[in-house]
Amino acid sequence: MINSLIHCTEYSNFAPKNFKLKRALVVTKLSRYEVEQLRHPQLSREQLEQKLRERGTDVELVLYLHNLHKDFERRIVQSFEDVGCEVKMSSSRLEFRSSLSKDIMNWADVIVPVGGDGTFLLSANRASPLFALSQQKTPIVGFNSDPKHSEGRLMLPKHYSENPAEAVERIKNGDFKWIHRSRIRTTLLSSNGSIPESTDLFRHTAVKMEQVTTSPEMLDDAMSAKYKAKMKRVLPYLALNEVFIGEQLSARVSHIQLVLNHQDVINKTKCSGLCVSTGTGSTSWHTSINRITTCDVIDLLRSLPISDKLDINKLVENVDQITQEYNQALLFAPDDPRICYSIREQICVGVWPSPKSFKSRDFVQSVFIESHCIDANLVIDGSISYPFNDGAKVLLETYPEDALLTINLD
Repeated sequence: MINSLIHCTEYSNFAPKNFKLKRALVVTKLSRYEVEQLRHPQLSREQLEQKLRERGTDVELVLYLHNLHKDFERRIVQSFEDVGCEVKMSSSRLEFRSSLSKDIMNWADVIVPVGGDGTFLLSANRASPLFALSQQKTPIVGFNSDPKHSEGRLMLPKHYSENPAEAVERIKNGDFKWIHRSRIRTTLLSSNGSIPESTDLFRHTAVKMEQVTTSPEMLDDAMSAKYKAKMKRVLPYLALNEVFIGEQLSARVSHIQLVLNHQDVINKTKCSGLCVSTGTGSTSWHTSINRITTCDVIDLLRSLPISDKLDINKLVENVDQITQEYNQALLFAPDDPRICYSIREQICVGVWPSPKSFKSRDFVQSVFIESHCIDANLVIDGSISYPFNDGAKVLLETYPEDALLTINLD
């Protein structure tokens, strides 16, 4: 793990010099009940609940969780108002996606997602979007509205779900630390600079998501010759957790090529998909892909060519500790400028992978990917999806100015 202090120089230009908490924008998730209301706008409350019961939905639980979230939302608003802070709210994904203006984002001193990690990721995309490279970024701090049912790793520790007023008081008094969470910039390479239309995977209604576009740029001669492309187009969404590339049909093999750190080696692989993660995302899908179980460790230990079986038995006795230490070592710092790629279930027979020395997981500064898939997608933070079929090319990198400014109370 890289020490956060190493990156202070890189990020110091993007932290507020004199942070004052006067205005807070609270962004709250859609509860499951609100999602159902959006899906069936023509039904009254009684009709909707009857429909859900006929479908087999536990309506009482859905309503309980809805009310739990709304009560917590009111506590957060009250906590900010109690310290003399002006509060505005964005109350749904649809509203947040389509109508939250740049003015309201610039108005806020802090963005406060209330819900789970999904709400945080959604807020992060608007709180500090690509190309918003002003010296004063708007920081973000999240509250987990239901810590009993949600891990909420991007949110403040669960202690502050029970004591939100304490967290707000500390923020008001400046009793916190900044964390600059690295994010992945995604650049499509092509011959004409065209860009496919994106799909919002969290769209809850038939309303089409607002399309955000960027302008194509010419590639320099070296890059153009190396990657056989003329134009580049930077996607307007930054990945806080990961970028995933793979076939839509999970049973189909994903065929991709990778170039690491602009080297001259083309790595060819067939697999179940590629996950490129940040340090923030290392606690999530990255760990799920690469973690091992105690059964894996026991099988590995018993296969070691050690003559003294007593030594093996002693190691087996510590299998839980060995497993935990291995899995913990998969994590890396959220402000680490490197990204880590992971090949899911890489085929390792015959000519695959090529070359044979190609690692299924490694840290890199940049990774270029070319698709030879049939019906694949490139997905940013499990939310925004782009078609990524045969011939599509992309470059994934991190830049200090793209980092997300967050508040740490832990």
